Amino acid sequence: MNPEYAAYCHADRDFYDTPHRSSQGTSDSAGPATEYGPARTPLPEGWQTARSGDWFACHPTGLTLPPQGWKIHVAAALDNAESILQRVAEYCLPRRISFKFIPSRQLLLQRNGKYADRGGSGKFITVYPPSEDAFPGITADLMALLDGEHGPYILSDLRCGDGPVHVRYGAFTGRRCVGPEGRLVPAISDPSGTLVPDPRGPVLRIPEWVTPPAFLTPHLDARNAVGTGELPYEIKSALHFSNGGGVYKALSTRTGETVVLKEGRPHAGLAMDGADAVTRLERERTALERLAGLDCVPRVLGAHTVGDHRFLALEHISGTPLNTLLARRFPLGSADVDPEAITEHTAWSHRIHGLVESAVAQVHARGLVFGDLHMANIMVDEDETRVVLLDFEAACPAEERRPQVVANPAFIAPRGRTGTDVDRYALACLRLALFLPLTTLFMIDRTLVERMAEDITRIFPVTLDELRPAVEEILRDPEDTTPHDAEHPVAHGAKEPVPADPEHTLQDAADEEPSARRAGPPTRSRPRTPAAAPPDPGQWPQSRDSMARAIAASFTPDRDDRCFPGDIAQFASPAGGHSFGNGAAGVLYALHETGAPPVPGAVEWLLARTKEPVPGTALGLYDGLAGTAWTLDRLGHPEQATELAQTLIRERLDGLPADLHGGHAGVALVLDDLARRRSGADADALRQAADHCADLAARSLTAAPPSPRTGLLHGATGLALLFVRRYETTGDPALLDLAATALRRDLDRCRTRPDGSLQVLDGRRTMPYVGAGSVGIALVLDDYLHHRHDEGLAARRQSIEPAARSSFYIQPGLFRGVAGFVLHLARTPHGDPAERARAIRDHCALLASEATPYRGELAFPGDQLMRRSMDLATGTAGVLLALGSAYHDTPVALPFLPPHPRPTIRPQPGAEHHHYPVPMEGNHHGAS
Repeated sequence: MNPEYAAYCHADRDFYDTPHRSSQGTSDSAGPATEYGPARTPLPEGWQTARSGDWFACHPTGLTLPPQGWKIHVAAALDNAESILQRVAEYCLPRRISFKFIPSRQLLLQRNGKYADRGGSGKFITVYPPSEDAFPGITADLMALLDGEHGPYILSDLRCGDGPVHVRYGAFTGRRCVGPEGRLVPAISDPSGTLVPDPRGPVLRIPEWVTPPAFLTPHLDARNAVGTGELPYEIKSALHFSNGGGVYKALSTRTGETVVLKEGRPHAGLAMDGADAVTRLERERTALERLAGLDCVPRVLGAHTVGDHRFLALEHISGTPLNTLLARRFPLGSADVDPEAITEHTAWSHRIHGLVESAVAQVHARGLVFGDLHMANIMVDEDETRVVLLDFEAACPAEERRPQVVANPAFIAPRGRTGTDVDRYALACLRLALFLPLTTLFMIDRTLVERMAEDITRIFPVTLDELRPAVEEILRDPEDTTPHDAEHPVAHGAKEPVPADPEHTLQDAADEEPSARRAGPPTRSRPRTPAAAPPDPGQWPQSRDSMARAIAASFTPDRDDRCFPGDIAQFASPAGGHSFGNGAAGVLYALHETGAPPVPGAVEWLLARTKEPVPGTALGLYDGLAGTAWTLDRLGHPEQATELAQTLIRERLDGLPADLHGGHAGVALVLDDLARRRSGADADALRQAADHCADLAARSLTAAPPSPRTGLLHGATGLALLFVRRYETTGDPALLDLAATALRRDLDRCRTRPDGSLQVLDGRRTMPYVGAGSVGIALVLDDYLHHRHDEGLAARRQSIEPAARSSFYIQPGLFRGVAGFVLHLARTPHGDPAERARAIRDHCALLASEATPYRGELAFPGDQLMRRSMDLATGTAGVLLALGSAYHDTPVALPFLPPHPRPTIRPQPGAEHHHYPVPMEGNHHGAS
């Protein structure tokens, strides 16, 4: 999983939202009285304040800061944060020194959580010296002022002395440039004035042209002197990192034995109860010593302290993590499923669950609660006859009946479960997840377990009676069916996976790439009670109208940052809530194109919020002004569209990336289209800017090094789309040459999977998706091959097709889930129309299994499945658009990917779901 999402689950039970908000009134941000004093107290005259995300900024009126320089970060622990903040504020205010801070305890706890961003963790206060000359004196003053105070080490900074004061050279203002991965990133200028990335990772990096002031020399020397030489182990590799420290594979220098070495950083990696990594490591040692002698836990080999870091040496357990093992053997990862594999997997799941259940029972018999049971914490030995439980940092005595403090989202216990009940809930989730690993949906609504159990019985030879104990355990406490509120530990304990082998795996994808392929679809239409459940996705136009009502019910016109809840990307830039990909523009486009009922006031909201774009607004098709302008023009507001386009072309377009999502390709397509709808000077200016962006996109194909990103949104395929569309306007065959070059670049980054499908290779994963995978490449290949015959490209296009027909994908979204494959299969002219129609019906059945109704209407979860989303890229609007491409009277499409002629056979509204072809001999619950 992406641990960043967990922090956005605190503020709202239904949708991702910024951590500093709380629609439920249960988090610390529910009222100003719970914030630290300086956030509640009016500042002296001559000061202005502003809130930006988690930060509360204080700035002297009339003071202009330099764009970059040495800045000071002050860390703090939960117990001394308010005192430190009060003293720093009292120092800065009379001296008119700008500063900002995290305004509450809850937000500070989240920022320092175990899986918080390691580059930003620990930063509690930022102080901006007004000049380089002032920097040494302010730093010295703060060191003296805070001498003796404690706080976490800020990994991106240089620590000054032993206290909480740290420094780093970096940007003061919000300038951006294209980073090495093709994304826009924070920027500083080098001596020539060129913008270069301002690195903000978990490592101190001082620009090579910056000479640190002399007073920092002893602090740099002290940093360089720190090492692990005092440990009686030789570290061989890092298994994974969290904000609490690393986990390493090491050799004992005394015995040569391979060990696992766990690191704990003081005051960092906090759990929900405030325990830091050192405290949790001690908990683990205590628990494992109490469990000594059991075959299902690792042995403790030693504990060591280096500086203020704590290390625990554990027995290295040979075997395979259960998440990886499940992925390797999962029987439903392709369109053609082996019935024998289904039966075999069922027996394996029963056996593995029994082994885990026995291991947990042995832990309980010793009077302990494991507290963090999930697949990555279960090691299965080579012959699959033994399991070992890993990671006892959350373990506690059973009699204390503590609530859960760290958790994996797919196994997180409801609020109110304590003691051994936490483990029993996780065991119940494991019972189902071994068949359908979708239990993360229970974070949204636990009652979905009944639907999931029915789906399992339709795919596997399992009866509802066999699953009933797990279902009943998950549904216990029925008055609390949406338990994961702002106080729940998910944001502090979203576990990272143990790294898997190089093969793309289902659990890798669940933990690292949120739309991996999963189990098979339901085998027939699910019995529904019309008054209690929304329509199935394939019941068009009823499903369209239900999704429109869900979207309308989520509308929040009083908010300035967004009006339709979506992905966390909404909060990454000033335009996120307005944008086409994740904001209002994309939602309104999907509603308009599919003929869905409009949301009263929503277009007016977008018009009002984009009349004067704020500084820092992104410029691209999916992330900024270009997409909003294009949408407003399509919705019948050409004047404001023109104004936004004129604002856009006045910006510095050269600094954009080349891609379709936020760069030159998308901007050129938008400006071209707007220019064709206008005349005179407006058209000329837009066309000239479009030509410039297209030239920049073409030049990027010869850039060295090429962009490392692949696919429709961020790779060369988006450039190919631009060149194909321009060819259709100009007839210049050189544009098709460019398109072919771009497509081959992305195809060269693909590999053939065991099922024969061609997919994008991304590190150790292969990806089929529309946004960054091979099916997105196929969308543009279809258009290219329409204009030029190319046997090589046609063959590779054909090899992509199985990637869109797998039996199960974990997420419903348009760019990283099932909906994207529906759109592709409805649009493509290739392949057998009847087979495409069948695949679309199967995907609609799968969407029904993944739906998370909102206020009784059809809606869908967003990326990571922890909250619903209404946006185009990840949520309900994207599903709406995809279904419209298959079922609407006039097929709808993504921008600049117009529909091809309808296939001869199309899925018909209300058609019966395809029966999954897995005969279940002797099992009346199986598919026919």
